[in-house]
Amino acid sequence: MPQSAPGPAVPREVNLAEVFLTRRLAEGRGDRTALRLSDRTMTYAEVEALASGYAAALADAGVRREERVVLIARDGADFVGALFGALKLGAVGVMVNPDLPRDRIADILRLARPGAVVAGHDLSVLAAEAMSLAGVGHPLLDTFADAITHEISFPAAVTHRDDPALWLFSGGTTGTPKAVIQTHGSFLNTTLRYAHEIIGYREDDITISIPKLIFGYATGSNLFFPFSVGASAVLFPDHPTPALIVEQIARHRPTILVTVPTMIAKMLADPQAAQADLSSLRLATSAGEALPAELYHQWTAAYGVELLDGLGTAEMWHIFLTNRPGDVKPGTLGTPVPGFDVRICDEAGEDVADGEIGRLWVRGASRAWGYWQDLPRTAAAFRGEWFVGGDLVRRDADGYIEHHGRADDSMKVSGKWLAPQEVEGCLLEHDAVVECVVVGVADDAGLVKPVAFVVARVRHPGLEQELIEHVLARLEPYKHPRRVVLVDDFPKTHLGKVDRRALAARIEMTES
Repeated sequence: MPQSAPGPAVPREVNLAEVFLTRRLAEGRGDRTALRLSDRTMTYAEVEALASGYAAALADAGVRREERVVLIARDGADFVGALFGALKLGAVGVMVNPDLPRDRIADILRLARPGAVVAGHDLSVLAAEAMSLAGVGHPLLDTFADAITHEISFPAAVTHRDDPALWLFSGGTTGTPKAVIQTHGSFLNTTLRYAHEIIGYREDDITISIPKLIFGYATGSNLFFPFSVGASAVLFPDHPTPALIVEQIARHRPTILVTVPTMIAKMLADPQAAQADLSSLRLATSAGEALPAELYHQWTAAYGVELLDGLGTAEMWHIFLTNRPGDVKPGTLGTPVPGFDVRICDEAGEDVADGEIGRLWVRGASRAWGYWQDLPRTAAAFRGEWFVGGDLVRRDADGYIEHHGRADDSMKVSGKWLAPQEVEGCLLEHDAVVECVVVGVADDAGLVKPVAFVVARVRHPGLEQELIEHVLARLEPYKHPRRVVLVDDFPKTHLGKVDRRALAARIEMTES
């Protein structure tokens, strides 16, 4: 198999805080705007001072190199300062979703055994309760504590490219999340190969993201990537809605929008958001879930902004398959990012022919160490140079990669494999459908059948049967949903993805 051409090398010694932040001051960019916040802007010099203050406070609290620092905060200056402060110290950042219940946060704390916990000023009570529940007695730093000053200079520790930098949590759409140990070198490698070579981040870019910084997709696209070139990032703590996103775009006039299919569908379904002026954007990216071709066409027709769908994983940090500016094939994930190689294999690990569906294998210099305290799953997923996840894909005649769901989402119906995304794409072609998710549910005979959950623009009598017939007229009969359930929204996992297992359980509970 041909390997990708060599690209920019990641140096042996690299610290993300120095590469993405401190270096901007050495380049004379200290006065450039780094963060655009709800109440103010911050320059690179100000963010550097804040990060140094956090590094000093963590050091005073007794945090040592390679110890974990758990961060429970919402997007804002202190999130960024605390994250870079931990990295300056050579510690390992563990970013926790602040919307998780305290018992789930306690589980993460037990796993991480942190040297310190940093909590947002509105989350300190939640953090303290979770620490008590987990039996963690290490220091809790409030992001507005007096100990965190802006008057100190704290040089970044010298760290190896293979040293751990962050934990990222991976769980697909079902199952228990896994703590992925990622390195300083991984984050720099993908920044060079994807952000610089493919997207072409530049100094005058302004980025804005639907996902929050706790998610690896946004950590890169709305923090590390813009910071790597002296650009600026828009951050807001609120839960994103179409109205809020439109307001933020009108206020900050960003050039890059980092989004997900769910928000794309919501914006298109919102009458005001669908008419919004997004002309400041030079492009938008989509990841997290496959982007149906129909949504892509609706987006470009409404906004005239190029939309680049791609695929990344925590285990290979960020996007390694993507469509490119000026080279988009709707309904596909595009082609590999330079520096990454992919294979499509059967269950025996043998390459399948083009046009056949198989499991995605990927290798490149952004490969993680593995999963913390989970050797069996590490051994199953990390095979030499290759990472083997649960994504099912096929390569089309033009060499583009199509996503066909995940192995744990796919179902066998009438003896044939069915990828939910195919049925979901068909349903989205119906004018009444805003969002939809198809899951497999066992019938009374124990046979798995597809059931569709649909968010509709307007409900009317007979819509459920109308949607079933819509699929029957366009796909093979075995693929049609045996039932359509109209819902207002979908349950989400800790990563913000649709929780397909919870949806299937709704049917099982109703019929039990």
